[in-house]
Amino acid sequence: MRLERLSINQFRIFLTFDDLIERGLTKEDLWHDLPRVHQLFHDMMYEASDELGFELEGSLLVQVQIMQAQGMLIIVTQNNYTDDEDYDDEYVEMKVTLDESRELIFAFDNFENIIQVCSHLHDIGVNGGAIYHMENCYYMQLNDQLVEGRNREHIIAILSEFSSASIITSYRLKEYGKRIMENNAIEQVVNYFKA
Repeated sequence: MRLERLSINQFRIFLTFDDLIERGLTKEDLWHDLPRVHQLFHDMMYEASDELGFELEGSLLVQVQIMQAQGMLIIVTQNNYTDDEDYDDEYVEMKVTLDESRELIFAFDNFENIIQVCSHLHDIGVNGGAIYHMENCYYMQLNDQLVEGRNREHIIAILSEFSSASIITSYRLKEYGKRIMENNAIEQVVNYFKA
């Protein structure tokens, strides 16, 4: 579990799927086992508050983004209120929003690894995608339409062999990253760098 304080009343938690498994949950449990999920969030909030020195009180808005190959990105915003007659210092209310991202974003240390991945993906008929450069890393983004009807786990396995899953969103890449290839990146890389 990785933690990052974003502001005086907001912090971010990133959990990989391995972190979830260590806590006894699967990705499917997040959608179906509400008591265990509620307990997971409760435990994470207090773990984060201890580590970040974040005083939990009042209402917490919890936004959860489930990312296909990466894990869960959780943004917690605290809403302090003290004008309620029934306000209790020990009470924390959580309002949870759960969403799932269907795009795959992987980070590469060098462009040579992207060439290798593109070659393998092209061989199985995957030819779209986008490539970005940001903060000394290359990123490949594949959206859901690109992998629809194909073995998603196989595609993720190929990508994981040469890169690592990224928690960076496509919105951040588009805003802050340098676009190398926006459309049909896999096909372009294969055409430009054929052996």
